[in-house]
Amino acid sequence: MHFIRGLTGIALAVLIAAAQEAPKGSLIDGNRLLADLQVLSGDAMQGRRTGTPGAEKARAFIADRFKASGAAPFGALYEHTFTIARGGNGGPDRGVNVIGRIDGTSQTRRYIVVSAHYDHLGTRNGVVFNGADDNASGTAALFAIAKYFSTHAPRNSLILAAFDAEEIGLRGSQAFVTQPPVDLRSISLNLNLDMIGREADSRLFVVGTALQPFLRPYVEAAAKKSSVRLVFGHEDPTRSEDWTRDSDHYSFMQAKIPALYFGVEDFDQHHKATDDYETMTHDFYVRAVETLVRVIEEFDANLDAFQTRAPR
Repeated sequence: MHFIRGLTGIALAVLIAAAQEAPKGSLIDGNRLLADLQVLSGDAMQGRRTGTPGAEKARAFIADRFKASGAAPFGALYEHTFTIARGGNGGPDRGVNVIGRIDGTSQTRRYIVVSAHYDHLGTRNGVVFNGADDNASGTAALFAIAKYFSTHAPRNSLILAAFDAEEIGLRGSQAFVTQPPVDLRSISLNLNLDMIGREADSRLFVVGTALQPFLRPYVEAAAKKSSVRLVFGHEDPTRSEDWTRDSDHYSFMQAKIPALYFGVEDFDQHHKATDDYETMTHDFYVRAVETLVRVIEEFDANLDAFQTRAPR
C-alpha cells in the first residue's frame, strides 16, 4: 500500500521473530517461499525504490525466480519498461514491470492476472527500508503461485505481474492496463496481493466485494478450504480505512476489469524501517499464500459462471 500508517517498537519486532513457528504447508514449499521473501527484503536490495540499482537487482531476481518456477515471459523478456511523467521534480522517468505467464489447458487466451508490487521506499538517511510485508510478501508469493500452477495446470491462463512504481501512484499497474501484453478484453479478473505476511490473528482481508458482489461467492467457497480467516472489509467509502483505491487492483477496476485486493492490517510497521523479514509472521504467511492458491483455483474452475455474473 502507498498510504502512511502508524508506529511500532523494535522490542516488539524482536519478540515476534523469537516466537516464530516452523512454516507448514501442503500446497507450496514454505521454506522456499520464506527464502525468497528474505532475499527480496534484504539490505542488498536497498529498499527496491523505483529507478534505483536496488530495484534493478530485485527485477533480476524476480525474472530468475519466474523462470525457475515455470512462468514463461511474453516474448523474449520478462521486463516491460514504461514511462513515468514526473514533471521535473527529480523523480524516476521510467519504471519496469516484470511479467510472466502460465498457459491454461482449456481457455489459453482468457486470463486471470495475479499481481503484487515489488517496489518500496528505498534508503532514507542511511537507513534501508526493506519493505518485507510491503510488498516483498506479495512478490515472493507470485513465485510460489507460479510453481504450483506450473505443475497443477489451470484451465485458464494466468499472468503473474510484479508491478513497479506502486508507491508513487500505482504507475506500474496503470501502465499495464494501458499497454497490456494481451488483449485487455481477454483479462477476466485481477487478484492483487499487497501486504499479506504479518498478522497475529490469522486474518487476511479481502477488499472489493462491496462494489463487486458477484465476486463474493467464490471467495466464500475458497474460505471453506482455508487455514487463515478470509475477512471482508476495509471497503466502506464512508470510513477512513477504505482500501478500495490503495493498491494496484484499483487500476484494473478503473479499466472495468473485476479485481480483488488481499492484505492485512499491518498498521504498526507500514512504511517503517522495522518492516523486516525477522518481524514477519512466518507461519501465517505460508498459510496465507496457500489460501491464495485456493482462491485462484476457485475462480479458475468457475470462470465461465463468474463471467455471466460480471458486468463488463
